[in-house]
Amino acid sequence: MKHILIIDDDQPIGDMLSEALTREGYRVSRAYSGTEALLVLPQARPDLVLLDLMLPGLSGEELLPRIKGIPVIVVSAKVDVQDKVDLLLGGAVDYVTKPFEIRELLARIAVRLRQAPAPDAARLTCGALELDTDTRVAAVDGVQAHLTRTECAILKLLMLNPGQVITKSTILDRISLDTPDCTESSLKMHVSNLRKKLRELDGNDYIEAVWGIGFRLRVPEEQNL
Repeated sequence: MKHILIIDDDQPIGDMLSEALTREGYRVSRAYSGTEALLVLPQARPDLVLLDLMLPGLSGEELLPRIKGIPVIVVSAKVDVQDKVDLLLGGAVDYVTKPFEIRELLARIAVRLRQAPAPDAARLTCGALELDTDTRVAAVDGVQAHLTRTECAILKLLMLNPGQVITKSTILDRISLDTPDCTESSLKMHVSNLRKKLRELDGNDYIEAVWGIGFRLRVPEEQNL
């Protein structure tokens, strides 16, 4: 199921878009300001973004260059041709003027999703934390940590499910093909070593142990608390 993030502070328009997209079989997330969108984006990892320009906090024009690797369709009441040109040259894949015909917008979304390249599965991000699964390197703002095969497999699973508690048995089952040497008795040691390496990147504790259950990756807004 394709996932679409609506970034718009206009409640009625957002509700209408959400209802129409849900009927079409899309999964929908919402953000009501540019600042909120920065928090939602790394967690939601949408396939496409619908972006309004006149947002509280961080404007759509300011937010657009910070959305990397995700197609963005601007949906705005601004009709000036130069505005459209600037935004399309600045990274948007399409521009739809409000008020719009919902059927046309749905068609544009479908076309863009068909054209969108497959995400780079080798590179994962959650907030400032990045992981290259090919080189097994975790990084924050250019500071790198080299991970073992087992550490990389664990971190990859947690980054694909940020904020969710992953049980020990699920971790062992999911990473068993890549790391057959990891056992229930050694898992705690691998996670402890991984937590230490990530903490040395920027001082944040990215992995939380949930006693008696498993582990979870702390989402960006929980860090630095």
